[in-house]
Amino acid sequence: MFEKFKKTEEFEQGTGMLEQEKPKVEAERIAEQAGSGSEIGIADLMNKRAKLEEAIDYVGLMIKNLKDKRTRLVKEIEDESVDIQNLKEKLTKVSDYIEEEGRGIRELSNKRAQVEKQADEVGALIGNLRSKLASIDSVVDGEETKVKSIKDSRQKI
Repeated sequence: MFEKFKKTEEFEQGTGMLEQEKPKVEAERIAEQAGSGSEIGIADLMNKRAKLEEAIDYVGLMIKNLKDKRTRLVKEIEDESVDIQNLKEKLTKVSDYIEEEGRGIRELSNKRAQVEKQADEVGALIGNLRSKLASIDSVVDGEETKVKSIKDSRQKI
């Protein structure tokens, strides 16, 4: 009796019949055989067994689907974790770049301040030299005037 079930199962597996269709086929087959054993209630037991097997197969299919979903979720979470880690690394690099640029800007600002200070010193030196040159020029002008006056006084004599 069970050999028939095993042969049918092997046939169904070989033909690629879906898990959900197996219990229906078995229930129909059991119902056909029930006519011979209905006198002592074996048919009812066989029907109940077929329904239980169908329920077990259904639960097994549900468990398989849940495992598949869980596997997909685990993979998606791992992928997201990798993506987030990559983003974190990129953001760390961006942060390092921003800090480096900030240091560079501070250095440029300090350098500009030094150059500005030097320019002010040079400007002060130029101002001092100008005033010295102006005083020298006035002395030269004074001397020139004296020389002219001496020349003029000589020419008059």
